[in-house]
Amino acid sequence: MTIHKEGYTSIALCVLFIFIINAFTHYYFSDKAWLVWGIYILSFLLFIIILQFFRNPKITPTINDEYVICPADGKVVVIEETVETEFLKDKRIQVSIFMSPVNVHVNRNPISGMVKYFKYHPGKYLFAWNPKSSTDNERTTILVENNRGVPVLFRQIAGALARRIVWYVKEGDQVKQGDQFGFIKFGSRVDVFLPLGTKINVNLGDAVKGGITVLANLKG
Repeated sequence: MTIHKEGYTSIALCVLFIFIINAFTHYYFSDKAWLVWGIYILSFLLFIIILQFFRNPKITPTINDEYVICPADGKVVVIEETVETEFLKDKRIQVSIFMSPVNVHVNRNPISGMVKYFKYHPGKYLFAWNPKSSTDNERTTILVENNRGVPVLFRQIAGALARRIVWYVKEGDQVKQGDQFGFIKFGSRVDVFLPLGTKINVNLGDAVKGGITVLANLKG
């Protein structure tokens, strides 16, 4: 288990905050042992929470050109036919994964291919399970086309707590299935838009693993 590079600054700020709080408590309340130990315990719990949020476990991705693998850890909250209005402008099957603060927040490429479209959208911070979060929240939109010309569009969506989206791709990049394409801090959602006729392998409420769970099988 390693710590993701996106966590270095947050962890450093957490340690600084803990140091200041503990120093303040010792200086002004050293005679109150119950308070000092209470701050110790709360400081330890805060550090563990921040540390686990930025964990970056080593995985062996599920690699197969016919698969669409899950881009993030979390729970499946949407499976429905919808119209993708930003780029494809046609009917797609939308599969959405909600990432709680306790999930690993690394985002991974669902397929291999070329990034044909990328755009960052500033926006609101509605709760990630709100249907309007897909169109109103801060988000990125990425479309990757595989070597058979099949496009898969996916979005990183900020939630009420997630206020920083990080991405590592741009238009024209060749990406590999399972590799990291981004990171979202503190609770969020990822939407995947698949061609009609795609075989969906998950159900609503399923717990899924980024880079491992096979969301769907693309048509040949």
